[in-house]
Amino acid sequence: MSDSASRSARSRAPHLRTGGRILVDQLVAQGADMAFCVPGESYLDVLDALHDTPAIRLINARHEAGAANMAEAYGKLTGRPGIAMVTRGPGACHASIGVHTARQDSTPMILLIGQVGRDAADREAFQEIDYRQMFGPVAKWVVQIERTERIPEYMARAFHVAVSGRPGPVVLALPEDMLTERAEVVDAAPGAAVRSQAAADDIGKLRRLLDGASRPLMLIGGPGWGDAASRQIQAFAEANNLPAACSFRRMDAFDNRSRVYAGDLGTSGPPQLIKRAKEADLLLVVGARLGEMTTQGYTIMESPEPRQTLIHVHLEAEELGRVFRPTLAIQSDANAFAPLAAAMPPVDGRRWAKWTEDAHADYRASLEPQPYNGALDMGRAMAALRDELPENAIVTLDAGNHTGWVQRYLVYRRPGRLLGPTSGAMAYSVPAAVAAALIHPDRLVVGCVGDGGFMMSGQEIATAVQHGARPIILVFNNRMYGTIRMHQEREYPERVVGTELVNPDFAALGRALGCHGETVARTDEFMPAFRRAVAAKKAAVIELQTDPEWVTTRTTITALREAAQSRAG
Repeated sequence: MSDSASRSARSRAPHLRTGGRILVDQLVAQGADMAFCVPGESYLDVLDALHDTPAIRLINARHEAGAANMAEAYGKLTGRPGIAMVTRGPGACHASIGVHTARQDSTPMILLIGQVGRDAADREAFQEIDYRQMFGPVAKWVVQIERTERIPEYMARAFHVAVSGRPGPVVLALPEDMLTERAEVVDAAPGAAVRSQAAADDIGKLRRLLDGASRPLMLIGGPGWGDAASRQIQAFAEANNLPAACSFRRMDAFDNRSRVYAGDLGTSGPPQLIKRAKEADLLLVVGARLGEMTTQGYTIMESPEPRQTLIHVHLEAEELGRVFRPTLAIQSDANAFAPLAAAMPPVDGRRWAKWTEDAHADYRASLEPQPYNGALDMGRAMAALRDELPENAIVTLDAGNHTGWVQRYLVYRRPGRLLGPTSGAMAYSVPAAVAAALIHPDRLVVGCVGDGGFMMSGQEIATAVQHGARPIILVFNNRMYGTIRMHQEREYPERVVGTELVNPDFAALGRALGCHGETVARTDEFMPAFRRAVAAKKAAVIELQTDPEWVTTRTTITALREAAQSRAG
């Protein structure tokens, strides 16, 4: 009998194992093939079981926040729960930011936390925390497994909860002595995600409302878009001549080259799009949460009763009407809704032809770089990169104003090409790029991070080198926390405090970590340096010495100060 057949036969009958072995066997049974960790003594039995489990590739990160962000990126790219393992107390606290990102970004993820032994519980033992209280507000489900024989039950439910409905994070605490106990159990069978689907009469109602509009706008976003659904929703938009925008950091859900694409209704799209969303008489929102970033601080509609006709398609019932009451609420997964929409007989979209043409023209105009006479023109550099990237390239983002150049000037064509935290978490991009390069070693991965964010998680480049991943990290170095400096200059001009940074030589730091490293100070240096990084066939760090005066793609510190003085004067 082969090893796989032997394992399959064992899984159908109870057999005696430690809790750590049982847990790892459940990961395999549920289809996990990769896990990210920082090792800890509180879950040594799990680590020992992984030693004999070649089906799961274990990636040991340099910080628990890095491991959690890698797991979150895995969930975004695959649609399956990313697995992170950390130790109790400090390890769990460090990993909490990844859980928060997974919640806000609707990403399937499972965080496994070693816990103090059950005999020491509730005594404030070494590194003890009650994770049910700690993670309750940010996870879909938090539980502590007290009985070894129930591990298959809890793990099966964890995978089910993480991927069903609105995807999100699940947290399981694992008492150390529970993992070393032995139990005779049967492995749980793999489950399938449970998702809602629009009804036929929902599509009929949608068509009638759309047919009565004169200035419609579609907004798409949210998690889990597949290639087929993306093509289908594009076909629906083009058949109905419907302008289509994407929510914050979901620009890869819709082919940006489409004649109806209107841009990013987040922080980097054409300014006219915000005005257009407010002027629309019908908003069709597919997959996206109507959160603060996408709704421009909840200003594009009134709450609770929008002036626009609002059709909201979302996979979570609780999201429909959370802030804005829809005229038509459709509980459906975007991948289930898209084919139904594509099959809908189109309405006559000629009535709003100019509305759609103008929206797309505004987007196309926004791709033209701002006039700039400095040494390193990031608009021109990103426009050149736009023409160089293969269609299957993956771009990861951090938090910060530097992402404006990447979000504004690059063009996204298919889902799974852009990974950025809609939670706005710093220190995401480098771990996410490492994870993406591990998951897809055949694809070009470009991580974009500011100097502040790199110094929070740049050490994960060492993880890439150790495990053979080859991301190219672009470090936008303007020697400050740019986003906060922007707000500082807007509200308290010329009173600079806490936002200036003194940085190392990032290229040299990259080389010290085992990477290809280069520094770019002029526009004409950028593409040759990038091509050398690709040709190096190893992880790379390219430091971009950007102009701190240009604090966003559209304004300068001088302009912010002048505007503040004008308001005060």
